[in-house]
Amino acid sequence: MALKLGARHDLFSLTLFITVAELGSIARAAKRHNLAASAASKRISELERSIGAPLLYRQRRGVELTPAGQELLEHAHNIRQSLATMEVSMGAHVDGTQGTIRVAANTSSITQFLPEDLAAFVREHPDLRIQLIEQTSADILDAVRSGETELGIYSGFTDAPGVQSVLYRRDTLVIAAPSDHRIAGFEKVTFADVLSEDFVALQQGSSIQHHLERQAYELNSQIRTRVEVRSFDGVRRMVQARLGIAILPLGAVEPYLEGTDIVMIPIEDDWARRELRIAMRDRDSITVQSRALLKFLAPSVEW
Repeated sequence: MALKLGARHDLFSLTLFITVAELGSIARAAKRHNLAASAASKRISELERSIGAPLLYRQRRGVELTPAGQELLEHAHNIRQSLATMEVSMGAHVDGTQGTIRVAANTSSITQFLPEDLAAFVREHPDLRIQLIEQTSADILDAVRSGETELGIYSGFTDAPGVQSVLYRRDTLVIAAPSDHRIAGFEKVTFADVLSEDFVALQQGSSIQHHLERQAYELNSQIRTRVEVRSFDGVRRMVQARLGIAILPLGAVEPYLEGTDIVMIPIEDDWARRELRIAMRDRDSITVQSRALLKFLAPSVEW
């Protein structure tokens, strides 16, 4: 026995059938739904044909459900309840109160700012889930352009054609050096002052590393990389082991100085102040959930 439902007409017929069962009368059910009694009777007959069994005992004083009708009534109630639940659930997605937001972010933003910002956002939106992916800025922009993620937080050092972006935060790059290094007592330095030193460098693909190499090239020089590591924590450990100096974001150095043999020295060069930006493919087409996060992270932007 195959019941062919799916069209809007059939869902209405199920609703009509529920009303017939409740009132015990096709005529009264028709009146409640603003139908002619003949139209209501036709719909019930079509429902019986689609099922292949009679649903009602038609009597002079009204109608009663057959065994097939009793079973269909139970299913019809379940269907109506499921539809109501679906409307509530999908409505939560439409108004942005539920769902998952996929965000790609670089190490600088994750290390310095995102933990506190996302914690505050989730407190305001407890039914939203954040899926955070850590990537290099170049990979983040590729993910945004391809639609793999709607929002990406990247370094302003990285060219970003094909996306729209807004300012998220500004940060500052500093020197991390062993406490007994020759520059440890300096109040500040320029990049040119330290290019003769051994460096602990970030992985290839890091926007910071790429920018430093470009700045060295403009000074007709090269960075003397002694060790190359993947993470800020790894860089700090190598600096403490006196394998070289490093250039890192302020927030990846200052909070970790206590109890170490590392000192922090400001960089005079203007480029040491940089932007972290939030990229999206098209601000007008992102989901309600992503828009809520975007507004939270960039409240000064006009929306």
